[in-house]
Amino acid sequence: MLLQPLIMSDNPDDESDSSVITRTRTKTKRPPLYKVLLLNDDYTPMEFVVHVLERFFGMTHAQAFEIMLTVHKKGIAVVGVFSHEIAETKVMQVIDFARRHQHPLQCTMEKEDWAAPNVAAPDLWLPRTDP
Repeated sequence: MLLQPLIMSDNPDDESDSSVITRTRTKTKRPPLYKVLLLNDDYTPMEFVVHVLERFFGMTHAQAFEIMLTVHKKGIAVVGVFSHEIAETKVMQVIDFARRHQHPLQCTMEKEDWAAPNVAAPDLWLPRTDP
């Protein structure tokens, strides 16, 4: 097999032309994130909410207890921030688990507009600064 040099000129005899091939890279955007929210109700036991937070969101008992109290006092709390698919899955898991145990616990998701340095303390969230 005989290899020939790649010449970037219309004239095959012109070896003085030194063209540069540039490759354009597309900059990929990070996918949007979604907050998973737990809503308060008057019927779901507090210990069940703690169990849900430990099981589906990987929280320690102390973290889950703190979030449960936030839900109880404020009516709603962010329990995690995830990609769309993961957030959607977590919402469905929580709702299905609550229904199987005959609790009216509500869980929902919404597009995240804030940077969350600490999910357990939504009061400390800062506005995003990236474009």
